[in-house]
Amino acid sequence: MNDRVTPVMHALPDGEAELTLVVRLPWEDIARLGQEAGRLASQMQRPVTLDEAVSHRLRRAAAHARPAGEQPPAVAPAAPASVSSLPARPPAEQARQAIDRINGTA
Repeated sequence: MNDRVTPVMHALPDGEAELTLVVRLPWEDIARLGQEAGRLASQMQRPVTLDEAVSHRLRRAAAHARPAGEQPPAVAPAAPASVSSLPARPPAEQARQAIDRINGTA
């Protein structure tokens, strides 16, 4: 199963992007994702799929990996008064640029 297939990606109206992919994981990682899904289900008071657990973990990792300038306003560190901040880009533009970077068309 070494077929290289371009993943299908969709820009969503809320400014996010949806990416469908297949990954091979050891059973231990699947078990950890199951534990994560159980923890999230307990927090959210509803059933949570492994897909949701993976999405939650990836979002959390991405939030920590963003450069300081791309942090959401509530999380970004306060900048000194002498540094001007760039205006925020619309979510749809952010999603479009991310898709272009992933596809190599940026």
